[in-house]
Amino acid sequence: MATIKVKQIKSKIGYPVDQKRTLEAIGLRKIGQVVEKEDSPAIRGMIRKVHHLVTIVD
Repeated sequence: MATIKVKQIKSKIGYPVDQKRTLEAIGLRKIGQVVEKEDSPAIRGMIRKVHHLVTIVD
């Protein structure tokens, strides 16, 4: 299956707890950190929820 790389570009400070937990579920803990995940509808939904804090890396 295909993979997708996600990079955290903004701090989670000041955002709701559910968004902080979503970042942790994706595997992101620090600004600038990049994780590679399976490209699934569940991961896409998590990324959509915190789209203002992350970016997709090619």
